[in-house]
Amino acid sequence: MKDYHINIFYSEEDEGYIADIPDLKYCSAFGETPETALREVQIAKEAWLSAASAAGKAIPQPKYRPIIYQLQQR
Repeated sequence: MKDYHINIFYSEEDEGYIADIPDLKYCSAFGETPETALREVQIAKEAWLSAASAAGKAIPQPKYRPIIYQLQQR
């Protein structure tokens, strides 16, 4: 199984880095560095998947791919 795509970007408003997983609604994390944001979103991902599984909710398959990757496959 492919893993979920993670976006990491700097937020001027929050003065730090935000990491999110588009395939997992509302799954995001904050860090003062990109590495910290990545570490935190990986923890959030495990919690998200565990909570969804415990609640009997469907776990989405990784689908999101930024446009740059879609263009390279052509």
